[in-house]
Amino acid sequence: MRGADILRLLPNRPPAPYGVAQLARAASIEDLAAAARRRLPAAARAYLDGGADDEYTLRRNRAAFDDIELVPRSLRDVSTLDTTTTVLGGTTPLPIALAPVGAPQFLHHEAELAVARAAAAAGVPYVISTVGSVRIERVAAEADADLWLQLYVAGDRRDTDALVDRAASAGYRALVLTADVTVRSKRERELDAGLGLPRPHPRIRTVIDALGHPGWLWHFLAGRFPSFPNVNPSAADTAARVDLSDLFDGTACWDDLEHLRHRWDGPLALKGILSAADARRAVDAGVDAVIVSNHGGRQLDHLPATIDVLPAIVDAVGDDAEVLLDSGIRRGTDLVVALALGARAVLVGRAYLYGLAAAGEAGVRHAVDVLADELRTALALVGAASLGELGPDLVRLVDVRPHAGGRHGGAGVRH
Repeated sequence: MRGADILRLLPNRPPAPYGVAQLARAASIEDLAAAARRRLPAAARAYLDGGADDEYTLRRNRAAFDDIELVPRSLRDVSTLDTTTTVLGGTTPLPIALAPVGAPQFLHHEAELAVARAAAAAGVPYVISTVGSVRIERVAAEADADLWLQLYVAGDRRDTDALVDRAASAGYRALVLTADVTVRSKRERELDAGLGLPRPHPRIRTVIDALGHPGWLWHFLAGRFPSFPNVNPSAADTAARVDLSDLFDGTACWDDLEHLRHRWDGPLALKGILSAADARRAVDAGVDAVIVSNHGGRQLDHLPATIDVLPAIVDAVGDDAEVLLDSGIRRGTDLVVALALGARAVLVGRAYLYGLAAAGEAGVRHAVDVLADELRTALALVGAASLGELGPDLVRLVDVRPHAGGRHGGAGVRH
């Protein structure tokens, strides 16, 4: 049965979206996650929640935060709180950026447009993925947000240069080169659901399950099939013509970073760093920031949690570049821990995607609001009136031995 045949079986109008009153009852990111999972069919849930192989890294990203305790400072005046900071030369009211995610149209039909509008409303940066669902020019035209472009290096480097030039012309402020996706990973949840790029091949049970989620299915079938207009603009309406293997052919190398540094005049960040040595090399190559990331557990499995390697990378970079962190952020206390250990800001991915899947733009706004409110509460209770007052003395690792030196001596090292 074709999509058009299934669409005729559905109502003429989509079911009512997740309402504002329901969002108000979502007190946490996990509440938003539950709402998103109710709205999404199994295939979309696999894409949203899954990780690589045995999903050790996916679990470790959260478990590492469970191993960390905060040690508040008492009797400090926190009647006025300041959560503003500067990231890559831009001022933001929160130490948060919205991370790049490929094919968000699979989660909500408004895709990047909804996220960009929510980012603009919150005043936080939004990083658009190379394999996004909407042309980067359209996102820039329809949302007055602080936009960064996440970049994969194409096998034909002329395609990469063309996309970089498009971003510059469209007013994107920063460029983020991803270093940890030289080849595509195996994600067994997605494979079990029949997902594949560029075009899924769903199982019969996957189709039957989708029929039980008419709101998602109506928009998915009524809209254009998710495509990748920033990979190949001439094939933007026909996903089957886009060969994503050219982006993940294993040829990306340090020479590409140096080339981008010479071609791109604005801020440049390297994302996917877990090694202090690689962080130092990136800084020496001229990046303005390194992003400590394991791709949310979606690439190589059995990697360390990003929060575990953050202190060593901050020490290696020193004051020569900013250090950002992503992977595993779900709470305001997670933000406090990351900032206390030296991160300038964090990128959140799944946290806002749960909001997007649940309620589009309003859901993304709610996700940012939840994290912002929790951040302010955590700051006040830990005894810090501003982000600048956070430091490693506020962090205690469970079951640790003393650190042998460096600026994070108070934090310790896990056994």
